[in-house]
Amino acid sequence: MNKKLQHQTAPEVRMETKKLSVIYNKTVYGVRDVDLPIYTNQVTALIGPSGCGKTTFLRSLNRMHELLPHALVTGQALLDGQDIYASKIDPVVIRRKVGMVFQKPTPFPSKSIYDNVAAGMKLVGIKKKSILDGVVEKALRDAALWDEVKDRLKSPGGSLSGGQQQRLSIARALAVEPEVLLMDEPTSSLDPNSTTRVEELIRELRQQVSIVIVTHNMQQAVRVSDYTAFFFVGEMVEHSPTKDLFEQPKEERTVEYLSGAFS
Repeated sequence: MNKKLQHQTAPEVRMETKKLSVIYNKTVYGVRDVDLPIYTNQVTALIGPSGCGKTTFLRSLNRMHELLPHALVTGQALLDGQDIYASKIDPVVIRRKVGMVFQKPTPFPSKSIYDNVAAGMKLVGIKKKSILDGVVEKALRDAALWDEVKDRLKSPGGSLSGGQQQRLSIARALAVEPEVLLMDEPTSSLDPNSTTRVEELIRELRQQVSIVIVTHNMQQAVRVSDYTAFFFVGEMVEHSPTKDLFEQPKEERTVEYLSGAFS
């Protein structure tokens, strides 16, 4: 009985959006009125056709749109109940709490593997070597990269393979201990073996961080995510546990997309 009750209990919400919209040039909506919970220690996949607003929405979760001219975010994005867009909130602090891994690996190619991982800690003034050593090793272990690079930490980050560079980018994001990790198609530029490693890593990382992943690969969403949200033309059409969305979608547009009617 206790196990059954525990299974029925809804996960804790780590982050959520309420009527969140992203507007360009005052008139063009990237996404409109999105209400979406992001659960603690769960993977949420965002799926939908190209140009439907998935990445636009993802970038709104750590205030990346502030780096773009003529972009406006309305509504709320709450992290632990606090609106990250409130006037007194420092966006730099938000980007530490809500990390980002991009579509293509983004190591600093001329910096060493060690300095790539330590970069975020150094930015906030942590320079003591013993502390940095511990942070770097933990982040590389968490990113399943330590055993492959522990003997060449002084080598340039750009000397690694594509899959290793993406795991290095993940380690760099993990080093500052984010609460939420955003991943924008993190395997789209990787070979199948590297893709498998990153997918395994995503499943492992949800034990310590809430993850939101944008993917065009519906099979990948099924493999790695606990919840899935389907976006179409700037609207979040449907959100539910991944198994339910793929096996029993509620909305006709979701059914059409999953059946390949459009892509």
